[in-house]
Amino acid sequence: MSNARTHGGYRTGGLWAAAGISFGAVVVGSAIAVFGMMEFDERCQHGLTQGPGRLLRVRDQAFPPATICEFQYGEVSSIGGGGVLNVLLWGSFLVLVVCLLVALIAECLDPPLGSELVVPMSRSAKLRRTGAAFFVLGSVFLMVYAFAGWRLVAVPSSACAAGADWGTQAPKTLEYSFFPPQATCQYTSGLTRQMNPDWVASLATELAVPALMAGVGFGVALRRWAVERAPDSGPAMRNWGRSRRASTVETEIS
Repeated sequence: MSNARTHGGYRTGGLWAAAGISFGAVVVGSAIAVFGMMEFDERCQHGLTQGPGRLLRVRDQAFPPATICEFQYGEVSSIGGGGVLNVLLWGSFLVLVVCLLVALIAECLDPPLGSELVVPMSRSAKLRRTGAAFFVLGSVFLMVYAFAGWRLVAVPSSACAAGADWGTQAPKTLEYSFFPPQATCQYTSGLTRQMNPDWVASLATELAVPALMAGVGFGVALRRWAVERAPDSGPAMRNWGRSRRASTVETEIS
């Protein structure tokens, strides 16, 4: 008789749904915040954005994405730096992280049946579910990393000059790293600038964590499925071990 339904798995459908909704909210909110960053620093530099006192410097905030103009007596930021959008992004991000981590940890466990939080699940179904999670999260990580670091992967020592016809005025790549995918570019004027915004480089690296956790869950499910597919291997190995020990004892007695 098949024992495909004798195993249990946690009900993680709600967690995955909440993680998906919060992820969508983070993506949409971040897109709005990034749009609000466009030319915000230029407006500060040219005095179009007024602040308390004289302008000291302009910096970019990683998350929520925002350009912050620091004045002598305070700061003025783009839409992502404060207000309702800031609260929405932080709330959605926290929900995403909590739901994603709890769901991934739950997928690695093998709970016994009998609880309302546990449903009967075959090893094959568990393998499909963890495989889908690994595929989705792994694909998201690869796409974001490819977007942020394709120049580093292709030509790391001249990443700043890749993708454009600079002629003899190509910027130099002073230093670079793959995790996070970042490089310091020096232009002919002497100005230095990061190849990627800090928030892009951080996001490309941080997405490796859920992808790795999903990979662990898929690996555990694959191992359990393989063991169940060979149910006679355990007794056979034990019988082989007993016969081997008996043979060793007989040899020592003789």
